[in-house]
Amino acid sequence: MAKKYTKTPPIDTVSEATVEASIQAKGIGQKIRRLRLKRSMGLVELGDQVGLSASFLSQVETGRVVPTLRNLARIAMVFKKELSEFFSEDNETVCRLSRAKDRIRLLVGEKDATFLISDSLSVLVPDRSMVPCIAEFLPGVEGAAFHPQLFPGLELVYVIDGPLTVSTDKKTELLHAQDSAWLDGFTKRQYRCHEDRPAKALIVTFSFQL
Repeated sequence: MAKKYTKTPPIDTVSEATVEASIQAKGIGQKIRRLRLKRSMGLVELGDQVGLSASFLSQVETGRVVPTLRNLARIAMVFKKELSEFFSEDNETVCRLSRAKDRIRLLVGEKDATFLISDSLSVLVPDRSMVPCIAEFLPGVEGAAFHPQLFPGLELVYVIDGPLTVSTDKKTELLHAQDSAWLDGFTKRQYRCHEDRPAKALIVTFSFQL
């Protein structure tokens, strides 16, 4: 009597897209970047400690490259973290408050000739990759203007109350309430109120760690 052979059911193959989605969901690159910025560490410095290039680490942080377990273990040791931390679910929710009465307001200018009041909101973003502040530009000091430091990154200016004059080497623009500007951090620029009218703006800097 002939034996009956039962057909073995096909083995399901995990698709590449499913694997990629699973890796992306863990946010490994974002976790590495967050740990690095908390230590105020640049990509070059981290690369020197783990034996990897800064360009490779940049691709890891942006999700374009997935590190091997060996490389991930090296990174974990630098930050004194368990390897499992990179694969755990990231359920951290952030809700930070900055009360007006608790903030420090920095006066810029001479004692009797203040032309800028800076109200820092940096407590909201402790890793310093993004630094927001509310700047009040005061009239009455001839020629006074705020010259931001040059840095690798971008700067957003949103005018709350204007008008505000924004000048670069190439042009000068007059911004009114609800107008905004997006500038390269390496652009020489200056901000000042227009004529005898005060102005207020939200200025947010986005720093690129090199």
